[in-house]
Amino acid sequence: MENNKKQEMYTEYIVEQAKNLLAIDSPTGYSRQVTDYLLKELSALGAEAYRTQKGGVWACFGGGDADDAILLQSHCDTLGGMVRQIKADGRLKLTAVGGMRAENAEAEHCRIVTKSGIIYEGTCQLINASVHVNDDYAVKRTWDAVEVVIDEPVSTKEEAAALGIANGDYVCFEPRTRITQSGYIKSRFLDDKLSAAILLGYAKYIKEENAAPKRRVYAHFTVFEEVGHGASLRCPEGVTEVWAVDMGCVGEGLECTERQVSICAKDSGGPYSYEVVSRMIEVAKRSGIDFAVDVYPHYSSDVSATLKAGNDVRFGLIGPGVYASHGYERSHKDGVRNTFELICRYLEDEE
Repeated sequence: MENNKKQEMYTEYIVEQAKNLLAIDSPTGYSRQVTDYLLKELSALGAEAYRTQKGGVWACFGGGDADDAILLQSHCDTLGGMVRQIKADGRLKLTAVGGMRAENAEAEHCRIVTKSGIIYEGTCQLINASVHVNDDYAVKRTWDAVEVVIDEPVSTKEEAAALGIANGDYVCFEPRTRITQSGYIKSRFLDDKLSAAILLGYAKYIKEENAAPKRRVYAHFTVFEEVGHGASLRCPEGVTEVWAVDMGCVGEGLECTERQVSICAKDSGGPYSYEVVSRMIEVAKRSGIDFAVDVYPHYSSDVSATLKAGNDVRFGLIGPGVYASHGYERSHKDGVRNTFELICRYLEDEE
């Protein structure tokens, strides 16, 4: 990147795109609207893109050698809930979609999406949530201990059903996106809409800067990552390297902060390619990119699904540091910029 002003411009674009993506409900399996948005934006950026039968979005960002291509993956599906029972009092018992936890859902605004397309608002609450009534408020939070209270005059199962609400309806939780003056990005579902926005930023960079990666660059925006099979498809012919551009873990025992790009050496699925990780580190050092290398104890990326699908590729995982993953998450514009810069420099600094 030539100067700080351009870095700031692309960072702000990425953050704006992240806000737009976060505003679109997309728990795993309910992805049509978010992929419609991606297809529109990619078309405006001049990238060839299409929706897969599975529901994700494939794109080609251009570049040189198609026989040594790289595939960048980000996912735009999120955690959420699904109605598993309408209770006798008209309240809803949920099952988690992905790793959504009841402790993190309690007291959150949510939207119930019916099969007819009508959407109702509600709140996820502890059963018997009034402190002035309930003397066992310290009960362990599980999906059997919380319920969705529908914001409609409903007091029976029949009244809820008359609204069109049924088992299998999605329940989408409010992301509560907020950007602070100091550059922190706070929201549910930064995992992984923040990095999906980074890939949009890279497509914009290629178009506006006439960047010429020496290798062909593909992107895959997946929609089933949170349940483990988002990227379990065959890579395009010529792809020799695959990256998951996801969230970097921030927490006790790890080096990464929200202001860095995290380079993952190993996660719960095993080590990432030594050659790819080593070159990421080399490029980051040479380019003055603020980074950390970590081992993630409880993590699996889209790359794992790609490998299990039988693809013979090198593979890596990077992402902006994100604290409180699968809860109310926090990152920073610096982490966005460092992740974006590592992608740019790696693909333009080929030996």
